Amino acid sequence: MSANDCASHGPGGHRVATAGDAKATRALRFALFITATFLIAEVVGGIVSNSLALLADAGHMLTDVGALGLSLFVAWFSRQAASPQKTYGYLRWEILAALLNGAALLVISIWICVEAVLRFRTPEPIGTGVMLTVAVAGLLVNVAAAWALHGSHQHNMNVRGAYLHVLGDLLASVATITAAVVIQTTGWLQADPVASVLSTMLIVRGAWRLVSEAVDVLLEATPSHIAIDDVRARLSAVAHVESVHDLHVWTVTSGIIAMSAHAIVREAEQHQQVLEAIHDAMRDMDIGHVTVQLERSEMYDRELHLHP
Repeated sequence: MSANDCASHGPGGHRVATAGDAKATRALRFALFITATFLIAEVVGGIVSNSLALLADAGHMLTDVGALGLSLFVAWFSRQAASPQKTYGYLRWEILAALLNGAALLVISIWICVEAVLRFRTPEPIGTGVMLTVAVAGLLVNVAAAWALHGSHQHNMNVRGAYLHVLGDLLASVATITAAVVIQTTGWLQADPVASVLSTMLIVRGAWRLVSEAVDVLLEATPSHIAIDDVRARLSAVAHVESVHDLHVWTVTSGIIAMSAHAIVREAEQHQQVLEAIHDAMRDMDIGHVTVQLERSEMYDRELHLHP
């Protein structure tokens, strides 16, 4: 046997559902329901009060709805069976949806910034009573959503992303409340566009990171938390491995890291032992899907493009 494909996620590379996954799904549903419901109320409140800060906060809450919905979508899709045509199932829909979601948020952010510049030049009257009431309610909704997700975010990558979105929106709600209080007490109308720009910066930062990470996954780049030289060193340190080439590490989707490599192991009787040792070494680096081709001798004439 010269090759081995080891996966710790069940058939087809799928993650195995656990009780923790069920708890995370319930938390996501609750957070999505209250966030989506209040999103509508915040958009209406922003229009009625003429507050750009509220609309910017609604834009940030839209990122929460997208992140929560995406996490639920992935939780459901990851349980769909793979097929001979789609051996990884539909896991990468998460990445495509993240890319589209992030791009849409960047467009929304540009609109808010343009509108904020116009408001700086010609401030418009604002219904601070409605603005403050809706902003406080939004803060409470974000606190409730963060509380629901808190128990699961450390153990589930999708939930962690949604949790960070909610925390960002919580900060945006605080900025909007501050703007409403400033306008009520001082009459400084520019506090509204200032708050909207601050909220938008939170959107841009998260959206840009989302787009960048999605592009990296689609390009099959090495995950940022894994150093390719460390992987090579761990493989080379395995007994009987003479050299390693054609090494690749990439992300299939959130939580599934894959690796493939060629290794020279001249003693055929040691192949099984080497494969098991490589699998254990990669598991320690959180690489769960491992494919290794073991070769008894160099094949330069057949692998000219593989050898450095």
